[in-house]
Amino acid sequence: MYTYENWPNQFPNFDEQDETKGALKALEWAYNHYGDSLIYASSFGIEGIVLIDLISKVKKDAHIVFLDTGVHFKETYEVIEAIKAKFPDLRIQMKKPNLSLQEQAEKHGDELWKTEPNLCCQIRKIIPLKESLAPYDAWISGLRREQSESRSKTEFFNKDEKFKKVKVCPLIHWSWKEIWRYVYKHNLPYNKLHDQGYPSIGCEPCTLPAYNMDDLRSGRWAGTKKVECGLHES
Repeated sequence: MYTYENWPNQFPNFDEQDETKGALKALEWAYNHYGDSLIYASSFGIEGIVLIDLISKVKKDAHIVFLDTGVHFKETYEVIEAIKAKFPDLRIQMKKPNLSLQEQAEKHGDELWKTEPNLCCQIRKIIPLKESLAPYDAWISGLRREQSESRSKTEFFNKDEKFKKVKVCPLIHWSWKEIWRYVYKHNLPYNKLHDQGYPSIGCEPCTLPAYNMDDLRSGRWAGTKKVECGLHES
């Protein structure tokens, strides 16, 4: 098996000219190779909805984890319930941090996301994901090359130095328009905040509508130098 420790010289590549731009073929290969040692970490944003539909075509009972920070929008929880109803065989885990919001406030002060956003992400997202990925050899992410400069060189299969896993990114060649075209074509439920100027949706205190549609993540941590929660940084 190809793992972080047993990294191959080359993973297979897939034709980006096919109907799903290589995504379905990449998922088929990944699930054939890793089986139940593959998990999808989803934020249930619009890319996640596309991936869930594609994953369901390959493995109906796939493992999915959602990092339930406790400060998500109510619309995010609503779309998760809609996905559970549409894809009842999926095994969706709502992973909570070890510290409740009250415990975090007592230890680090109120609204840590304002004073030390990196520490808040560490506690509420990075550590929980590390714990969730521990039993698995590989994980799926909805990164697209178009999303940002830091994601522009993402491959179908990536050596994840932060979590010491193989990171599978099936949607690397998809455009924003193609994501939406797929969702409408297949009548998939999605977070209604997308209709209100939120192309990228994270925790409520750290997410605003995008102010620059050439940068779909411009509403994340707006007014700061922070551009990533740390899940996709080495």
